[in-house]
Amino acid sequence: MYYFFLLLAFLIGVTNTFQSGVNSQLRQATQNPILSSIISFATGLCVLLICYLFFNKDSVPSFETVRSISWWKWLGGVFGAFYVLTVILIVKDIGPANLLCLIIAGQLVAGVLIDHFGWVGFTVHPINVWRVAGILLIIGGGVLVLKN
Repeated sequence: MYYFFLLLAFLIGVTNTFQSGVNSQLRQATQNPILSSIISFATGLCVLLICYLFFNKDSVPSFETVRSISWWKWLGGVFGAFYVLTVILIVKDIGPANLLCLIIAGQLVAGVLIDHFGWVGFTVHPINVWRVAGILLIIGGGVLVLKN
């Protein structure tokens, strides 16, 4: 199962790249980046609702359970909206390779910091020389990609 999850992680990268282009074309068609983001999220919501209806075996949480969720745990959607809208706004100007290079660098730096400090409920995995070397190699590769 572990290797299947590795493949899925790779496919996320592939689909995110195509998402950038598709959403950029949607922006061009609608002439509105916010509307394009709404359409993108609405389409995703429809897919998730179908998945929920067909695959969910758990009961729906009570209103009290939902109400008791900490405010910051609702920010995932805000981050998603920021991601989609920002990508729609900038991908055409900087290109998908540059965009994704910078996204990956940001994700890696954030991931290592989240691991190191155990933020948002993750198990602590301290920064070490190998992780720093990996970050530097990826950032170095990113600089080469950005050079064109």
